[in-house]
Amino acid sequence: MQEGQNMADKKTKPRGLGRGLSALMADVTPQDSTQGDAPRRPDLLVPIERLVPNPNQPRRRFDPQALQELTSSVAEKGIIQPLIVRERDDGQYEIVAGERRWRAAQQAQLHEIPVLVREFTDAEVLEVAIIENIQRADLNPVEEAAGYRQLMDTFGHTQEKLADALGKSRSHIANLIRLLSLPEEVLDMLRTGQLTAGHARALITTDKAAELARRIVKEGLSVRATEALVKKSDAPKGEKPARPKAEEEKDADTRALEGDLSANLRMRVTLQHEPGGERGRMVIQYESLDQLDELCRMLSGQ
Repeated sequence: MQEGQNMADKKTKPRGLGRGLSALMADVTPQDSTQGDAPRRPDLLVPIERLVPNPNQPRRRFDPQALQELTSSVAEKGIIQPLIVRERDDGQYEIVAGERRWRAAQQAQLHEIPVLVREFTDAEVLEVAIIENIQRADLNPVEEAAGYRQLMDTFGHTQEKLADALGKSRSHIANLIRLLSLPEEVLDMLRTGQLTAGHARALITTDKAAELARRIVKEGLSVRATEALVKKSDAPKGEKPARPKAEEEKDADTRALEGDLSANLRMRVTLQHEPGGERGRMVIQYESLDQLDELCRMLSGQ
């Protein structure tokens, strides 16, 4: 009876990082060339036209200059680290890890590419693609945050589990995920490097994020100047009602909770706690009727 109960518990528990992070990443982690190790021998040399990219690739933007530098290296030395692929039913090979090398090989006009063929489920392909990008590539903050969010939404991973598995701090992951609550215009500025993650974090607490972001970019403001600008823009003006004292004196924990809720709901959330009591208000702001519908579905448990 006890054994049957244990097996039932195992079935109901959310799984960890796929078949284990070490198993999934065994072929993905680049070897340390300083140790004199020989490059990993590929399973196959595959014609470049038989390779197809992963449709769920979390990286959406490939820096042209970095890709050109990789192309020059590939043209001179070839592809040293084989791509990780899985074979599809139509005879094509889907790239699990190494799309940048594949793109560089195309530009370098290579005819064949070394690959390691592995059997991965659809879920594991997505998981490896996200982790490989986070571990190895210089993702912009939005791509990295979206990768963490995708791992959490798709696989049920917590921030703590991701932090342990990926060697990141929990605060790093939490701060990046909060960025996803910013307006799309601000996220575009982050993607293109016009704003840094520090600028964006300062904008999370304001209703005027897009307006202030445009000014920050135009005037080339520093992160500290951005923080001062946000504080000034939120200050009462003229006959505008003063903000509740509780909001002015929010502690770091309250603001962190606002950030977590905003990131999870993907809508701006503000908490207004009555001083000296246990009552307060939570305000959720939606930007469209679609967001309102989604919020209603979440609150009704659908």
